[in-house]
Amino acid sequence: MNSELSAIIESLIFTAEAALSTDRICELLNEFDRNDITYALAGLHTDYQGRGGGFELVEVAGGWQFRTRPAFHSYISRHIKTRTAKFSQSALETLAIVAYRQPVTRVEVEHLRGVDCGGILKSLLEKHLVRILGKKDIPGRPLIYGTSKEFLEIFGLKDLKSLPTLREIQALDAVPQYERQEELQLEPELSFPVEGQLPLE
Repeated sequence: MNSELSAIIESLIFTAEAALSTDRICELLNEFDRNDITYALAGLHTDYQGRGGGFELVEVAGGWQFRTRPAFHSYISRHIKTRTAKFSQSALETLAIVAYRQPVTRVEVEHLRGVDCGGILKSLLEKHLVRILGKKDIPGRPLIYGTSKEFLEIFGLKDLKSLPTLREIQALDAVPQYERQEELQLEPELSFPVEGQLPLE
């Protein structure tokens, strides 16, 4: 592996504000062969996974990014106070519909949820989790919504194919086999004589 090329790629990813795609890296390093770049990326990924350090190189949102290991989150939060994004149940439901049904219109989202979703979609747009993909070619030309690159980054997804399937989601609610057991039959409680029933000496 070309160690200089690996070092250059490493520095590009390290200084990037967002996940850097392979295409973008190849564009920036047009003096190198694409195969060499993809080989160097694979090598870097393996090295960081194998070293077990505080951060790793991950493929997320269609690109490459350095991220701290999730196992160390509690320690990092002592040092960096991050504002966690809080979502209402309705916002999460709307975001899930957009993620799994995209491209989708507001009317289609509202049909599935059964309530008005205009305010929630606006909020998701402001948080950059949802984006407008265009207009649907039907009367009224309604806006079409889809998830953004930021959505993939926040949820740590490589691409939309990485979204959990319905079967995987349902499996989260399933009781593990080792927890499924018949209720133990206990022996009837032993009866002890009360004071009035004690034999007199």
